[in-house]
Parts: sequence; C-alpha cells; structure tokens
Amino acid sequence: MRDPLFRMALLLGLLSAVGPFAIDMYLPALPQVAADLGTDEAGAGLTLTAYFLVFGVAQMIYGPLADAIGRKKPLMIGVAIFFVATVLAAMAPDLPTLVAARALQALGAATLMAVPRAVIRDMASGPDAARMMAAIMIVISISPMLAPLTGSIVLAFGGWREIFMVLAVASVISLLLIIFALPETLPVAERRPVRVRAMLAGFRRLLTDRSFMGLTMIGGFGMASFFVFLATGSFVYTREFGLSPTGFSIAFAINAIGFFGASQLAGRFSARYGMQRVIVLAISGFMASTVLLAIVAFAGLASLPVVVAGLFIANACLGLVIPTAMVMAMDPHPDIAGLASSLGGTIQMLTGGVMIVITGLLLDNSAMGMTAAIALCGVMAFAAAALSLPMRRLAV
Repeated sequence: MRDPLFRMALLLGLLSAVGPFAIDMYLPALPQVAADLGTDEAGAGLTLTAYFLVFGVAQMIYGPLADAIGRKKPLMIGVAIFFVATVLAAMAPDLPTLVAARALQALGAATLMAVPRAVIRDMASGPDAARMMAAIMIVISISPMLAPLTGSIVLAFGGWREIFMVLAVASVISLLLIIFALPETLPVAERRPVRVRAMLAGFRRLLTDRSFMGLTMIGGFGMASFFVFLATGSFVYTREFGLSPTGFSIAFAINAIGFFGASQLAGRFSARYGMQRVIVLAISGFMASTVLLAIVAFAGLASLPVVVAGLFIANACLGLVIPTAMVMAMDPHPDIAGLASSLGGTIQMLTGGVMIVITGLLLDNSAMGMTAAIALCGVMAFAAAALSLPMRRLAV
C-alpha cells in the first residue's frame, strides 16, 4: 500500500478509536459507578446500552450528511457534540443524567464510525481498501488494550469522573487533527444533496441487496459478541475470577491482541484467496470456537485461562471477518458510500443491542452465561454467511 494511504489510514484509525475508547476506558469503572450513584449492575449497564443504541441510530445522520457537504464538516460537528457530552457526563449528579450524557456522547461519536469508512471508499477499493481498513484496525485494536489499562490508572488516582475528563481532552485533540491534518476527500462535484426521495431509493437499493445485507449482518453478529463481552466482562472477571480492575484490563487486552493480529492479515489474505473465501473460513472458525468455549463452560471447566484463550481464538477469527466484510459490502456502492456506511453501521450496532436484549436471560454475570451468549452470536453470524455467501464452493 502506498505511504499516503497508510498515513491516512493511521489518521482515520486515531479518529475512529475515540468512540471505542469511550466504551473500553470506562469498563473498569462500572462497579464504581454503580456504587457511587446508588444503583446495581443493570443500572450501570444502562449507560452502555444507551451509548450503543444511539451510536447505531446516529450513524444514519452522518452518512447522508457526509455525502451532501463533504467528509470534514460532519466529523467536526460530531466531535464537538462528543466534547460537550463528555463534560456533562463528568459532572452528572445521578444515573439518569449520566445515561442522557452517554446517549449524547454517542450521538457525537457516531460520526467517527460512519464517515471514516466513506473516506476509505473515496480513496481505495478492493484489497487496497481492505489494507486501509486493516491499518485502521491497528489503532482501533490497540484501544481495547490501552483503554481499560488507562481507565484503571485513572481510577487509581481519581475516579470515574476523571475518566470522562481524559476523554474530553482526547476529543479536543481529535478536533484539531480533523481541522489541520485531514484532507477533504469528496470533491464538490461528487456531493449529493440530502433529498428524502433519493435517500429512500438508496435505502431500498441497499436493503434489497442480499450481499450487502448478509455481509452487514455477519459483521453485526460479530460486533454483538463484543457487546455481550463489554456488558458482562468486567463483572465476570472481577467477581467470578477475582481480578482487580488492572487485572481485568490485562485479560481484556490479551483478547484484543487476537483481533489486532489477525486483522493485519485481512488485506493480504483477501488479495491471495479472495475476500469471500476469507470471510467463509473465518466465520466458520468463529462459530466453532465460541460454541466449543460455551460447551466447556457448561461442563464446569471455564477457568480464567480457558476463557481468555477461547476468546483470543474467537477474536482472531473476527479480526479477519469484520474489516473484510465492511469493504466487501461497500465496494459495489461507491456513489452512495456515505449512506451505505451509515446504514451498515446502524444495522450492526442495533443488531448488537438486540442481541444483548435477546440473550439477557443468559447474562447472569457468570462465565457460563457470557460464553453461551457469545456462542449464540457466533451461530447467528455463521447463519448470515450461509444465507448470503456461496459457502460450499468457497470453503473448499
């Protein structure tokens, strides 16, 4: 990949990491939030649920906006909203205020998910775009390794409110990068005004595209497994396995290394074997590893090393699936890249939120419940691939 593309990918990765950082850095503080605001685990979990749901829906705003006014302005608007919401979260006196601030924070952060993927589609396609997406995954994947550790360090010297102040500083840095380092990649001549009829036509085109919807749902169920872990991991690791917030952060980072390492091979494997074949084989591995881990947990053998190792393998498979599926879904739709990016992101985030609700009966803050819910996500992701991709022909 040419150096300018790689540098752009790293810049987009830094911007895209702000949203995940706002989730991952906050995870070690969930028990403290619950105690400080006089609520239980379910109440503290609402701050995550609100973030996920708004984060998904809000992408529908930024995609069409990015197609109409360019890529930079929506990014600046969203990051400014994120900054204001983060300051409000740091000062929240009670749980409802914190939930509302987190929802507003997600409204701003959504731009950093929807727009960078459209920027990639402006600059590259096919294997080159997969390599750019993989380079972005370098930075995004480092976030789950560094963010919880950073959060636990902040907790050692302060509290959960100070975590939000650190995020506010990060949002200011992001805004400066957008203004001074990010070029505009959508020429004025190629911009499409926001027209309801055109948007509806674009939605209809995407929603009736079997390949787009199948690839989006594959990524959606893969992301759902992350959400299940985010919602329960801190409680499982600290209570069932007795880890400190720092210990949880290290275990969380080990899981992220699997995703990070594999994502760097996505572009190379796509160029050599074809993107569809990579997705089919990797999603099969994801389902097999998650189901096996759940079976081990139900047999009473889910020790900390076993759970960490099983999730490491599952996340490695997802590292091949998610960047490849994103690129493959958007490749046939360059003229509505912003809309395709936002719709895909919205569907994936809402799928994750719905899966958390569906698996709610399994999420009892135990390793057995967590692995069962993740396995269900693996089965659903495989089913989406089986219904939308030529599994038999490509897997041989």
